[in-house]
Amino acid sequence: MSSLKNDTQKTADRLTREAKKRAQAAQQAGLQNPVRALSDAGFRSEWAYLGGFASIGLSFVSWAVSQANRKTDRSQSDRWGIFIGHWAPTFFALGLALKHEENDKAIGR
Repeated sequence: MSSLKNDTQKTADRLTREAKKRAQAAQQAGLQNPVRALSDAGFRSEWAYLGGFASIGLSFVSWAVSQANRKTDRSQSDRWGIFIGHWAPTFFALGLALKHEENDKAIGR
C-alpha cells in the first residue's frame, strides 16, 4: 500500500512540475491572458462598446428586414434578431475586460 502511495505522490509531483513549466511557457508567449494580448495589439475598450451597440442596432435591423420579407416565416426573423442580439453582451463584457486592462496599465501593474 505504501508503494502505491509513493508512486501516486511521484506522479502528482511530476504532473505539477509539468503544469508549471507549461504555464510559464504560455505566459512568456503571451498566451495566458488573451485580453492583455488584445490590449497590447491596440484593441481598445471603446471599440468593443461600439461593437455592442452596433450589434443591438443590427439585431433590430435584421429582425425588421426579415419581418418585412414575405418569403420567410415570422419565427425565422425572430431567430435572426436573437442570434445577432446575443453578440452585444459578449462585446460589452470584452469592453469591460479591456477597460480593466487599460486601467491596470495606467497604474503600472
